[in-house]
This record gives sequence, C-alpha cells and structure tokens, in this order.
Amino acid sequence: MNGPIPNAARGPRDRTVAVVQGEYHISRDPSVVLSTVLGSCVSACIYDADGGIGGLNHFLLPGDERGGSAEMKYGSMAMELLINEMLKAGARRTNLKVKLYGGGRITAGLSDIGAKNIDFARGYCRREGFPVVSESLGGTQARRIHFRPSTGEVRLTLVAQTQAPKERVIAPRKPAADVTLF
Repeated sequence: MNGPIPNAARGPRDRTVAVVQGEYHISRDPSVVLSTVLGSCVSACIYDADGGIGGLNHFLLPGDERGGSAEMKYGSMAMELLINEMLKAGARRTNLKVKLYGGGRITAGLSDIGAKNIDFARGYCRREGFPVVSESLGGTQARRIHFRPSTGEVRLTLVAQTQAPKERVIAPRKPAADVTLF
C-alpha cells in the first residue's frame, strides 16, 4: 500500500522507533513504525515490499564536498549505509522502492540547503536506478513521517508553521559592589 497508514492498521502493539538526524534504521518487524521530523533535512524511506523489509535515513547535507567523509549527516553516506544494511538483511536490490520527504526551506533568511538535499536525493535515486514512487519535498513547512518498513506505508503530517518571537536585547546588569569577578 502506498498511501497513509490506516488507523485500523496501527495496533496497540506497534512500536515506534525515532530516527534522528544522522541516523538510519531498518526493520522487517510488522509492528515497527519508524518516525522522524524533517525541516531542511531529507529522509528516504526505502523498502522491499516482497521481502517485507525497509528502512529510513535522516540526512542533513547532500554530500561532503571534501570527499571521503564517513559521517551519516551526509546524504551520500546515509543512502549507501541504509541500502547496504537492507541488502545484507535480505532485501533484493531489484525490488527496492523509495519515498522521499523533507527538504523544506524553514528559515527564509538562510541558504536553501533543503533544495540541495532534494536535488541530491532525486539524483542519487535516478543514478542508482531506484524508482521514487512518492515524495513530499520542498515548501516551507516541517514534516513528521511515520513509516512502516515491512510494507512501505507512510503517514505524513505537515507541522504547522510557527513564528518564533522576535529577539529582544536584554540589558546587562551591573555587578553588585561586593562581588569579585575573576
């Protein structure tokens, strides 16, 4: 099923596993739901529905421009490690399908790293021959995803935009006369 995880399909015995920035997780357990929250980061939900196995990564940057970094914060490493772990666990490369999420431009005043992450993720899948069967990328809102790796089902929630309060300058206090500063 490529749509959302129906309420009836989520049981009381489901176990949610949080995947944070720079991590990935795979599972074939039908009760496992992988969860993450994305701003400019991107997650790839990759699964082999025939084999009943899947995984999710969460990367911050498209690639290490210096080359050769083994840090999971980079998409190039996050994709390779996730796919290799899935193949070692029994997934078949020819059965792998991908769903992509994230890459939002959450802060307008900063560079658009989300767009770079999106370009990387799409390009990687295209180069490696993995079909992207669905995506929710870009925009200005954060996303929360819940992914059932054994089936490929995803429930996507857009996180409401919030406006942080404006920064206010706090006047420094004068030290008390009897305090000695070091």
